[in-house]
Amino acid sequence: MRPILASLLLLTASALQAQPARAQEAAPPGLPALPPAPRVLEPFQATYEAWYRGRPAGSATMRLVRQDPRHWTIELDLRAERGVASLARLNIHQSTLFDEHDGHYRPLGQNTERRAVLFGKQVSGSYDWGAMQARWSGDISRERRRPVPLQPGDMSALLINLALMRDARPGAVLEYRFVDGGRVRGHVYHVGQTPETLAVGDMSYEALRVERRDRDGDQTLVWVADGVPTPIRILQREDGEDEVDLRLIEYRGA
Repeated sequence: MRPILASLLLLTASALQAQPARAQEAAPPGLPALPPAPRVLEPFQATYEAWYRGRPAGSATMRLVRQDPRHWTIELDLRAERGVASLARLNIHQSTLFDEHDGHYRPLGQNTERRAVLFGKQVSGSYDWGAMQARWSGDISRERRRPVPLQPGDMSALLINLALMRDARPGAVLEYRFVDGGRVRGHVYHVGQTPETLAVGDMSYEALRVERRDRDGDQTLVWVADGVPTPIRILQREDGEDEVDLRLIEYRGA
């Protein structure tokens, strides 16, 4: 499972009612368009419908929670409610504690739990920015327990999701270094030039398509809309076929 969806299959709400996303209004004729305002982190919770190979499979909840004035937690809960995985009562919880430092979302701690009827696994990670290294412990191979050297800007999978929401601009090429679960990978995303219209229930969203293509040809597609703190849709394709598909149902925010 690719990191964005392993994280996502992205955030405690401070409002009581779900809000629909709104497309960015065009500038009046004759006036130059203003540059987009930088995204500011605000707590939210998003609910997704999860599909697997074209069939409904369950649901996912993403939360962004402010812990104190400096620290945040981003969380994902995935529940298998249909198909074979539902029989095993599969649940996945993933979270990253982080702060903002020099314009980066800087991970401080990471935790992943996978629970089912016949098994349970937990992996915890610590990012030591003083020593510039990260370590993982728990149900993980010896190789991935080794310390990983850190570089400024390194992020966990969940934080890359947040960074895409912050950084996506028409035609942009976005590069991040994924450091999670004892692994290090370079991720490159290409943002579409023009928004696409996506239908979500009774609503329509004008969203930019963001694509990452791996060396094996697999794709991760993310659609982001201005004013919405979480992706509208996340699609993983393998061998040209839809594999995992997360579709936004609603979100609640400040």
